[in-house]
Formats: sequence, structure tokens, C-alpha cells
Amino acid sequence: QVRLVESGGGLVQPGGSLRLSCAASGSIGSVGTMYWYRQAPGGVRDSVATITSSGSTNYPDSVKGRFTISRDNTKNTVYLQMNSLKPEDTAVYFCRAIISQRGRAQFRDYWGQGTQVTVSS
Repeated sequence: QVRLVESGGGLVQPGGSLRLSCAASGSIGSVGTMYWYRQAPGGVRDSVATITSSGSTNYPDSVKGRFTISRDNTKNTVYLQMNSLKPEDTAVYFCRAIISQRGRAQFRDYWGQGTQVTVSS
């Protein structure tokens, strides 16, 4: 079994910062690309950051320059540093990771349960 658990969400004022964490646990063999997505009420789930196993990153224009994704491969953890937050960043944030279980060659797609981020004065 593999689980992803997010933490770090909360309420922040416009212009503020938050750091999200997502830790993978369980019988992990190898962790590939890791992602952060977000979904606002009534909206679709959109990608906001991607980081490959070698550390290459990608962001949509909506968050570029404000959000930074990073990972600690020794802890199987991915982070999302969010700065200069705006009310339109309010959403549930989900992490996603491509992981193979120990002893198995096949990679599978795993998602966390989500953490709420609210940007409001």
C-alpha cells in the first residue's frame, strides 16, 4: 500500500505565503514525477506545478514566479512554496505522484486527499 498525505493548508491574507507538503509512505520502490493540482469550488482540477525525478520543473503562467515546487527524495516528499497569494488561488490543493511499489516494476498513479487553501482578508 502507498499513501500520499498533504499538509500545510490554511487561511492566509492576500499577498501572504504558505508552504504545502506531501509525503508518500508505504511500500515504496521508486518515485517518479510528482505534481501539485488545485480545484476551486465548481471548477476543474488543474495542474499548478510538476517536478520530475531529476528535478526539472514546470508551471502554468497563472502561478509562474509565485509558486515553487521542490522535492526531497530521501523523504519521498514534495513541497509547494506559494508566495504572493491571491484570492483566486483559493482551492483544494492535491498532490499526485507516479510510484512503483517495492519489488514491482509497474508504476501507478497516486493522489492525496487534498488540503484547503483559502486566500482572504
